[in-house]
Amino acid sequence: MSGFDSNPFAEPIDVNPFQDPSVTQVTNAAADGIGEYNPFTAGGLHERTIPISAASQPAVLQTTVEPSPQASVAAGQAGLLRQQAELEKKAAELERKEQRLRNQDSARGRENNWPPLPRFFPIKPCFYQDFNEEIPVEFQRICKMMYYLWMYHGVTLFLNMLACLACFTLSPSNGVDFGLSILWLILFTPTAFLCWYRPVYKAFQSDSSFSFFFFFFIFSFQVIVYIIQSVGIPHWGNSGWIMAIGMLNSNIPVAVFMMVVACFFSVNAALSVVLLKMVHSKYRRTGASFQKAQEEFSQGVVSNRTLQTTVASAASSAAQGAFH
Repeated sequence: MSGFDSNPFAEPIDVNPFQDPSVTQVTNAAADGIGEYNPFTAGGLHERTIPISAASQPAVLQTTVEPSPQASVAAGQAGLLRQQAELEKKAAELERKEQRLRNQDSARGRENNWPPLPRFFPIKPCFYQDFNEEIPVEFQRICKMMYYLWMYHGVTLFLNMLACLACFTLSPSNGVDFGLSILWLILFTPTAFLCWYRPVYKAFQSDSSFSFFFFFFIFSFQVIVYIIQSVGIPHWGNSGWIMAIGMLNSNIPVAVFMMVVACFFSVNAALSVVLLKMVHSKYRRTGASFQKAQEEFSQGVVSNRTLQTTVASAASSAAQGAFH
């Protein structure tokens, strides 16, 4: 009710808001705190110094400079030149190692070791064969399997000759089979070694595309021969299934032995197909191709000294004949 008791027509009283007790108390306390702090004293208010490193530094934005196209091309060329130099260095090192190995072989006179014949034997080994030294590790297993297949091939032909001999003892009319079985043993055993085993050995040894294609061409015919031998057509010199079954009426033990030989021929055919696929899969991983085979063949023909001598002799004879 005090507001209604005042005179509204009286002169207004100046009220200073800073004279309010709450405001004056706060301002006096702040002034007292400021007055107590002397920045020039040794201790200060809390005797705490601010290190220089803790002072805030202005943020600096790092500018990124985009390389120019010329600089990028120059950097790429420099990288290619560096890689080329490293490859040339490695190639030169490999060439030096190969030359050193060739010199060592020529110096020590590396002797052929296959076939393994006694020292006193008049016929000396004709080939050098070492799977661990000449064949890469990833190809050694398949190469040894081809070697074992060739040995199995020779054993089968020998058993075939014995089976045909047994047939010949029972009936003189089977003399043709016995004679042909001897021929197949003498002819096909070394021919198989030279025509399909040595080419695949050389192919894995030197990664030769020409040797791979030569092997595929010859070994495909070998598979067909194995199938024909397992069939056993009469008077073809093969103790196959037809010959063995026909012998059941004459002599059962001989027929059983001939069936065993027919099984050997059948296993030969099956193994040859499996190994042919395995060699082909390895061949695809080596990067060989028909174009490389053609290049290797042409280079071999050009670098063949016998052929060069023959061509030179023929050319000189033709030139002399033309002048005369």
